[in-house]
Amino acid sequence: MPLPWTPSVGRWLPRQLALPMLGVLLLGSLLYAAGQGAYGLPLANLPGVLYQAFAGTAPGVETDPSALVFLNIRLPRLVLGLAAGAGLGMAGAIMQGVFRNPLADPGLIGVSSGAALAAGLTIVMGALWFPELPRSLGSWALVLMAFVGGLLVTALVHALSRGEGGTRVSMLLLAGIAINALAGAGLGLLSFLATDEQLRSLQFWLLGSLGGARWSAVMLVAGVTAVALLIGLRMARPLNALALGEAQAVLLGVAVEPIKRRALVVTAMAVGAVTATTGIIGFIGLVAPHMVRLAVGPDHRWVLPGSALLGACLVVLADAVARTVAQPAELPLGVLTALVGVPFFLLLLRGGHGRHL
Repeated sequence: MPLPWTPSVGRWLPRQLALPMLGVLLLGSLLYAAGQGAYGLPLANLPGVLYQAFAGTAPGVETDPSALVFLNIRLPRLVLGLAAGAGLGMAGAIMQGVFRNPLADPGLIGVSSGAALAAGLTIVMGALWFPELPRSLGSWALVLMAFVGGLLVTALVHALSRGEGGTRVSMLLLAGIAINALAGAGLGLLSFLATDEQLRSLQFWLLGSLGGARWSAVMLVAGVTAVALLIGLRMARPLNALALGEAQAVLLGVAVEPIKRRALVVTAMAVGAVTATTGIIGFIGLVAPHMVRLAVGPDHRWVLPGSALLGACLVVLADAVARTVAQPAELPLGVLTALVGVPFFLLLLRGGHGRHL
């Protein structure tokens, strides 16, 4: 099905090979990232480390530093990076399908800024407004507040975009831009009111990192992302029809309004869960779907799973670089994805693909 808003250039990768190749790339990324860090794990030693980490009866499993580092530090980061990248990549592809624009980003509906504002309020004003919250929930207070904030702001943007004919995409975009600007102003005010310690915590969270990965949070994010992926992958055919225009999609039997609501819910779930745990990781939801679309064409049956796989690859590799390039310090992940992603995306545009947007 030809989609009018996507690049008209021919595919340079056979569709039947695309997903297997991305799967191999993801596996290679995980193996590479598993050995990177302040405590290096040579790839040749990884099978033995895996055996010692998971075989509880193996001799010395409690004292072997390699097994302990991998199981308690390295592996949670790998799983979190995989879940975060997959969620952001597929959410970006869904938003581009709903907006019928390959330059759309999951942040347009306000979920990232809403999560950031809620996290900022928790960091700066939490002790004053909710003194019992940190004591009762511990470190979960920030995660839960950020997740709820992202969902509430997305619901607000959706409510503002509703009209007599249903959800209007143009109003959805404008409402998202306005709410994002308002959330940015709120974060600026919180930065002004914060103490030095609170400001450092806020800035570290806003720049994004997988450094806080722990199994309880990782399992939560992985579970929410898995549900969002299962729902999102079923939206491929409706998104293909929607790309022809809402009127044409209705004639093809697509329930347009429920599809748009489902797209917002899936995006809010995936991006909200990821942002609440890792902070803001930018550009993955924009670059990954665009690269997949250029490689295999505009069909969402391939773009959605391909974007999830490529997004996971990008986050896992970026995290491996972030924790090794400035040892013993760790470069913020969101900074690295922007530093690498923006020039690469501009090169794609300058290379001739931008004239098809």
